[in-house]
Amino acid sequence: MYFVLMDAYDAILSFMDRGGGVLWVIGILLLLTFSLIFERAWYLNSAHSKKVKHTLAAWNGRADKSSWRARQIRTMMISQISLDLRSSMGLIESLVVICPLLGLLGTVTGMIEVFFVMALTGGGDAKSMAGGVSKATIPTMAGMVGALSGIFASNWLKHKMDNDLALLEDHLALSN
Repeated sequence: MYFVLMDAYDAILSFMDRGGGVLWVIGILLLLTFSLIFERAWYLNSAHSKKVKHTLAAWNGRADKSSWRARQIRTMMISQISLDLRSSMGLIESLVVICPLLGLLGTVTGMIEVFFVMALTGGGDAKSMAGGVSKATIPTMAGMVGALSGIFASNWLKHKMDNDLALLEDHLALSN
């Protein structure tokens, strides 16, 4: 088991070194992004349901459910749940948008390395240019894969949040 883990660790380090410094930044960014996504998913399945139950109990305990004041209190309750639910979604979406931009930065830095090698060797040594080409393509691929997976995960979270908020609004019924 130890050797399998060491082989996987060596393969990851080799891949990261081929991609250059920008790939490390993309990796850290993706680690942060998916940590936030998992935190929101955990919150949605644990603490959020407790807050919803507390809010429903507070609403159902009210005698007045039809006045202007009751409507404002209902709106406030829904807004508080919504704010708690969506607290880090803006940051998640921003980090997802940054991924392909960092991939493009990796492309530019890799191509600069290719042009530098071409200038030193006279442009004919394909083996020496290969390192720069990999530093140009690997971060681009990582940025795109990170952005696509982040978009799918954040859209799933938004869909789940919207459904939960709609369900909460239905359960906080107003009397006429």
